[in-house]
Parts: sequence; structure tokens; C-alpha cells
Amino acid sequence: MTGKRGSKPPLVAEKRTRAAPAKRKPAKQPRRKKAAPKRRGLLGTLLLPFKWLLVVFWRLFWRGAIVVTLIVGISVVLTARTLPPMDELVDGRIRGSVTLQDAYGETFAWRGDQFGGVITSDQISPNLRNAIVATEDKRFDRFYHFGVDFYATAAAMVRNFRNGGNPLSGAGGSSITQQTAKLLCFGRPFDPNTWEDEAAYEADCRRTTLWRKVQEAVHAFAMEARYTKAEILTVYVNRAYLGAGSRGFEAASQRYFGVSASQVSVPQAAMLAGLLKAPSSFAPTRNLQVSQDRGATVVRLMQEAGYLTEAEAANAQANPATLSEAARARAGGYFADWVMDSGPNFFTDGTTEDVIIATTLDPRIQTAAEDALTFIFEERARAGSEAQAAIVVMSADGAVRAMVGGRDLTVSGAFNRATQALRQTGSAFKPFIYGTALDLGMSPFDILLDAPTCWTTPGSGEWCPSNYTNDFQGEVTMVEALQRSLNIPAVALSELVGRENVRTVAENFGIVSDLARGPALALGASESTLVEMTGAYAGILNGGSAVKPYGLVELRLAGDSEPLLTATGGIRERVIQAGAARQLTWMMYQVVENGSGRRAGIEGWEIAGKTGTTQGARDAWFIGFSGDYVAGVWMGYDNNTPLTGVTGSGLPADIWHETMARVLVGLTPTALPMQVPPQAQAIAPVPQQGEAGDGLGFTPQEADNIINDLLRELQNNGG
Repeated sequence: MTGKRGSKPPLVAEKRTRAAPAKRKPAKQPRRKKAAPKRRGLLGTLLLPFKWLLVVFWRLFWRGAIVVTLIVGISVVLTARTLPPMDELVDGRIRGSVTLQDAYGETFAWRGDQFGGVITSDQISPNLRNAIVATEDKRFDRFYHFGVDFYATAAAMVRNFRNGGNPLSGAGGSSITQQTAKLLCFGRPFDPNTWEDEAAYEADCRRTTLWRKVQEAVHAFAMEARYTKAEILTVYVNRAYLGAGSRGFEAASQRYFGVSASQVSVPQAAMLAGLLKAPSSFAPTRNLQVSQDRGATVVRLMQEAGYLTEAEAANAQANPATLSEAARARAGGYFADWVMDSGPNFFTDGTTEDVIIATTLDPRIQTAAEDALTFIFEERARAGSEAQAAIVVMSADGAVRAMVGGRDLTVSGAFNRATQALRQTGSAFKPFIYGTALDLGMSPFDILLDAPTCWTTPGSGEWCPSNYTNDFQGEVTMVEALQRSLNIPAVALSELVGRENVRTVAENFGIVSDLARGPALALGASESTLVEMTGAYAGILNGGSAVKPYGLVELRLAGDSEPLLTATGGIRERVIQAGAARQLTWMMYQVVENGSGRRAGIEGWEIAGKTGTTQGARDAWFIGFSGDYVAGVWMGYDNNTPLTGVTGSGLPADIWHETMARVLVGLTPTALPMQVPPQAQAIAPVPQQGEAGDGLGFTPQEADNIINDLLRELQNNGG
């Protein structure tokens, strides 16, 4: 094969071309234009930082939520493990209760924290269960929450914020479980070294702060984990405070209605459930109408929740709950306070046990005294008068049957004018002078001189008392002097028989107050209490033996049959001879029959007594007795302001008459234990002249009537 010199074979050239193709410069690509930045505008620019904050917040939030959930979960588990068995939580009282029973064994008063015994949520009346749930936690039964109802809580916080600005202050939203957690104070027991008293402890447990809300929620979740709904409701119905010292619905039901919480009707259940909002304010013993109005609201809520039909709700609204007879009477508040003070503190005000005290109170006599006091101040006293009065009725052995310590008959723990007020006794002291003289052998017909007389008292100079009328009767018998309540003969007789002897007789009869040292002792210058004076007069009625007034018969722990304490009062040692006491009773009978105490007389009954009015009419007394009972009445102002137109022979004698007329109605008249002197003759009535410091011997109303009669007579005569 031939070719030109230097030429290449075609095959080789083709091969070379394929193996090493010639390099070519790539074509130039067109340049892309950069996208124009998106315009955000002013608003977008302003919101940009918040966008970044929201992103950061969201990234932190879900991480924090996980941490919080873990912490809460661990806290709930740990708290649940520390919760005790349910039956250890139902009675959490710090102090016990005192139940006071009258002379017939009926309960008339309660003190301390009353607990009616454990009653479970299954044992309470369905009416009561429905009322509680409808009022406090509508979603409790339906398992819409497990301790905290977030929906109800949020709604309540919104309402609170709108009403007052503080979402944590105001209407609740707390579930029954949360409320129970508060009642348990989140498991913290009462510590006297931390809290001043139980009230401070409870107030601290109910303080609402954000941290407390967290504690409350944790404890509520733990309770739901540890107990059933029924057990939580059981704790709640036994721990809730419902006013008037009632702890738990069983105690409250017994206190207000006299029935068990298992038997309450719809209106009663509604009233009880309504107390949960404000137990002290809504307590029916404080204001029945307010409590009934609140009960009507609960009835409406029960209907809205589907627990009552329209007809059932209408019937409950038309027939609201009322108090039981015992709760309605509220009798003997002053008496109950006095009995509580007479027992040892560790069994009364300071008891940690449930105590029952049997007393001497007679509810019929107590009602008689209360009604009499109300009647006199409404019908015979000056309108708008702020004068006070007190009444004590007792048997001859000192057993107090009734006690009224002031005109407000509904209070407890108030100032008791029958036992705490030390007041001058005036002429009510005079029987002890005449009793001393009779015991020394003198006769009711011995002669005394009623004439101007002065006595010298060391350090005070000459003392010259006078009678109310500022005139003198000359020679009078002892019975006439007492009948007319003459002052000069009383002082003269006291000095004659020996002032110290008079002091001894009065003190032995039970007047333990400090008695005056000078001759003014005879005119009642010393101070005493009404219960002391009434007890001293009981000694005259029983034949001359001292008595110690008492109200406590026996004290025992609830459930025990044997008493821990029994009565410490009653008849004691003899003070004057029985004959002297009977003669003195006859003399005091003449005071009521013919003397200054006539207004106290009761037709068909023999009544003995003595009036008493202090200088300046600051105190007015009438103390007397029938053959069965002795009663004392005091009247005056708490600030020692003089009474206007009132003496012991006036309104106090009227109060005494109205009291004893009610006490003795229906009873067979009992003769007084009196000894009529052989020389006694019919004693003519004397004008009702009054006593030292007395007013006119009639009430302001009677004075007005007299003046009006005189004015009419003058007008008729052309005057």
C-alpha cells in the first residue's frame, strides 16, 4: 500500500480524532438577576422582634411545660403517699364540744365545736348530696375533672378580674376536692407554737395566693389519686364548718333541725348547703330570713342541675326550712355561759373531748322570765329606754332554774348582769339586819325610833341619813320599819345588834362581796351581784341555812355513764335559827301585803320580799319568794346613770310579778314557811312611800297618766 510521503493512514487519523477531541471554550451563560428584597412595610418591621420572641418563647414553653409537668407529677405522687387513711380525716377538730341539757334531759345549748358523729357520703340524704354538688361543684360527680376543674377556675378568675381586678380574690371555682384540701390545711396540723389560736390557723389555711393555689392543686390531684370521689365527699361533709359551732353536716342538721343529715328534706338540705358560702353570716340561728333566702338560691341551682323537677322546686320554695323548737328557743344563753364558767376549763371552754353537762335549768321558767322582761320593757317602760335588767329564779336549795343577764336574749358570751355586775344593794340588804336581830332574840314588835339621828364615821365625819319622804314616824315596830323601808331604824338596829354581827350573817348567807365597814352598811352601800343576793334570800326561804347557787348537776364525757363531776352547790351550814328565819319571812310577807312591795303580789299566793333602791336611783331591786321559788330582779344602767322615776317598788316589782305569775300559773299555792308572832294584829297598808333614794314609786307612763288626768280636770273646770 503506497501513499504520499508524510501522509497518515486514514484509520489512524480517525482513531486519534476520537480519542482526543479538540477542546472548545464553553458558551457564556447569561447572568441571573438577584431577586429584589421583599418589602415588609412599617408594620412588618415593627412586628419582626415579636416574631423572634414568639419563636423563642414557643421553643422554651414546651420544654418548660415538660419540666413543670414532671415536677407536678412527682409532687402529686409524693403527696399521695403521705396521705393517711380516709377515716383519720373525718374529725379534725382541735377542741371538743359541750352539750348542755336542762333539768329534763333535753339539750338547750351547745358550746365549742359540735361534731355529730361520722356520716358517710352514702349515708347522707340524697337531697343533701345533690344540694352540695349543685352548689359547690356541678362537675364533681361526672368525672369532668380529677381534682381541679380548670374550666370553672378560669371562669371564676375572669369574673373576679372583671369585678375587682384581682383574679385570685372573690368567687371561687374551686372543686369540692380543692375545698377539702383547704379544710385539711394541705396536711398541716394545728401547732400552737405557730398559730395564736384555731381561728388564726384556719384563716392562714384559707389565705389565697398564687403559691397557695399551686399547693391546693397538687394536694387536690394527690387526693384524687389516693381516695375515691365518695371518700373525698365523706371527708368534706364531716369537716365543713356550718355555723353556730357545728362541724360537719350531721352536727349542723341536729343543731338546726333536730334530725340526722340522713333525713333532711329538700328545703333543709338547701339551707344547709347554702351555709357553705358564709356559715357565720347565713346561720339560721343568727338570721333565719337570710338563711332561707340563701336556701332558695340553692333550690334554684338544684333545679338547674336537674336534681329537682319544676314542681319539686316550687314546693321547696314555698315551704322553706325552719328551725327546730330547741334551736328556735335559744333559751338560757346567759345561764349556759355561767354554767360553763362554773366548771373546770379543761372540761368546758378548753375541752378537747366531747362533754355533756346536765344542769338545773327549767325551760318553762326560763321562758317565763324572758317573756316577763320583754313585756315590761315593751308595755310599761319609757319608750327608747336603754336601761338594763337581770333576773334570777332559783329553788330554796340554790338550784338556779332561770337566768336572764340582760335585755338581749339571743346572745352568748355577753356581759352577764346577773352574775358579773357588782351593784349597790340599797334597802334590799335590810332583811339581813332584821334577821340578825331576830336570831339574837328580838321580836318583830320590838320598838325602834325613827327620828333624826347622826353617826360619826372615822375619816368621814358626821353622817346623817334620812328617809325618802324626809319625815320621821317616831316610835315604830321592827315589822313597820321593814314594811315602810325606813332608814333610821335600820341603821340604829344594825348598830344595836352589832355591825360585825350583821356582816357575819350576810357573808354566811353567801354575800361574798366586800361589805362596807361603816354604819352605811345597813342601807346597802356595799356591792353585790344579783345571783348572790337571790341566793342569800333563798337561805331565808329554806329556814335559815346558807346555799351556794349552782347550775351544774353533773358533767360526763359523751358515751360514758359515770359522771366526772357532780353538783358542788346546794344547802350548806345554818346561818340563823329556823324560828328567826320564819319570823323574818312573815315580816317580809308584810312588805308585799301592806308595804313597799305591793306591786309584786300575786293573787292567791303568799309572797314575801323586799324592795331596794340605791342613793341617786342608780340601782333598783326587788327580791322575793313564794313557797316554791325565790326570784331576784335588778334594774339600772350599765354606765351608772340614775334611773328616771324608777324604784325597786316600781318596774323591778312589776318584772318580778310578771315573772312569777307565769312561773306559778297552774301550780297549787304553797304556803310560806312563816311564823306569825302571837301579838300580831291586822296591819293596815301604808302609803307606798318608797325608800332612800327612791323616785315616786310609779313608772314614767303612770306619771304621764296622772299629769294628763290633772290637765283634763283643769280644762273641764275652765282652769
